[in-house]
Amino acid sequence: MRTLSYAEAISEGTVQAMERDPTVFIAGIAVDYPSGIFGTTTEAFKRFGKARVFDTPAMENALTGIAIGAAAVGKRPIIVHPRNDFMFLAFDQLINLAAKWKYMYGGRAGTVPIVVRAVVGRGWGQGATHSQSLQAPLAHFPGLTVLMPTSPNDAKGLMMAALQYDEPVVILEHRSLFGLKGEVPEEPFVVPIGKADVVRAGTDITVVATSFMTVEALRAAEELAKDRISLEVIDLRSIRPLDEATILASVKKTGRLIVTDTSWEMCGVVSEIAALAAEKAFHSLKAPVRRIALPNCPAPVSQALEEVFYPKASTIAKAALVMLGRTSSSLGKIDLVDDFKGPY
Repeated sequence: MRTLSYAEAISEGTVQAMERDPTVFIAGIAVDYPSGIFGTTTEAFKRFGKARVFDTPAMENALTGIAIGAAAVGKRPIIVHPRNDFMFLAFDQLINLAAKWKYMYGGRAGTVPIVVRAVVGRGWGQGATHSQSLQAPLAHFPGLTVLMPTSPNDAKGLMMAALQYDEPVVILEHRSLFGLKGEVPEEPFVVPIGKADVVRAGTDITVVATSFMTVEALRAAEELAKDRISLEVIDLRSIRPLDEATILASVKKTGRLIVTDTSWEMCGVVSEIAALAAEKAFHSLKAPVRRIALPNCPAPVSQALEEVFYPKASTIAKAALVMLGRTSSSLGKIDLVDDFKGPY
C-alpha cells in the first residue's frame, strides 16, 4: 500500500469528500494560503477555488455562528483554526448552539453537521497561549463529538467519517504529527467514530494514549520490549464518544493501566479514563493507575524548558518500570522524537 504523510492524508480525504458532496466548504484563517495549514487545504483550494475554500478574518465566534447557520440550511462547513487556543472565542456558538441544537429543538430543526479542525500541541517555544489542547473542556459537553487521530490512515478516515456525520464534530490535530508517514488506502473510506484502536498488543501494562502521545507510547513499548516488558498500546482516537469496552477489556487482561494525554491531568482525559478503570475494572487492577500528562502550570516559552515540560517516551517507560518494580539503564535511548520506527 502507498505511504502518505498525516497532512497529505487529511488533504486527500478532504478533497475526496468535497468531490462527493458539493455542500462541503472550508473556511478559516490561511486556508487559501500556499502553505494551506501544513498543506492540508492546498489541494482543495487548487481544485475548488475561493468559492469553496476561503480565508476569513479573525472572527472566531462570528465565523462559527455563520457556519452553524450554513449547516442548518444544508451545507457541511469545515472550519479550520491554525491554533486551537483561539477556539475559546468560539465556545459560545459551539457549545451553546451547535452542541445543543437537536436537544433544544427536539430534532425538529434539522441538524448542524459542522466539522471544526484545530491544531494543538507544542511547537517551537510558543508558550502558554499557543500550545494548549482543548479536548477535555470540549468533550465535557453533550452534543459535541471530539476526535484526535494519530495515524495518517485515521486522519483521512476520521475526516471522511466526520463529513458524513450529522452532529457537530471537533477534530484536534497535533502539529508534531503532520509529517508522520503511514499506509493509507487511495480510495475513499471511513474510520468508525467512537472506536479506539489497539495499535500494539501486550500483556503486562495497558497504555491508553491520545494523539502524539500514542507515538511516544509506541516508542516506549519498543524499548521496553528489549527488557521483555510487554505494553499494550491503545490509541484512543475518539474522546467523545469514548470506547469504554476496548479500554476495559485491555485493563482486565493486563491488570495495569497508564493513561497519557497531551493536556493536563486535573479534570482531564487521563482522569476520566482512570475513573473508568476504578469504577468498572477495580478488581482487575494489580497496581494504582498512573496518569501522565502536562505539569500543573502553563507551558513555558523557552525551548529548553519545553523539553522538560512535555512528557515523552522515556516518561512512559519509566512509569512502566516503576509500576513493575524494575529499573533500566537504557531509557536514554528513547528521549529523541525523530527516530520513531513504529507501525505508522
